[in-house]
Amino acid sequence: MTINMGAADRVIRLIVGTVLILAPVFNLFGMTASTPAIVASVIAGIVLVLTAFFRFCPLYRVVGASTCKR
Repeated sequence: MTINMGAADRVIRLIVGTVLILAPVFNLFGMTASTPAIVASVIAGIVLVLTAFFRFCPLYRVVGASTCKR
């Protein structure tokens, strides 16, 4: 895994991922009645936080993109 994610991308992913993980807890988007929406939100949040932590996005590798300054 080569690093393909810059600092700004990481910060955005951490913020959005954290919001998506905590959204069901605080009922941010009125999700309490929809279990699939809760599961999708938490899974997407976890993926965003993990990709930010590892500084690697598999989708960036597939399309040949990188936000990392070299």
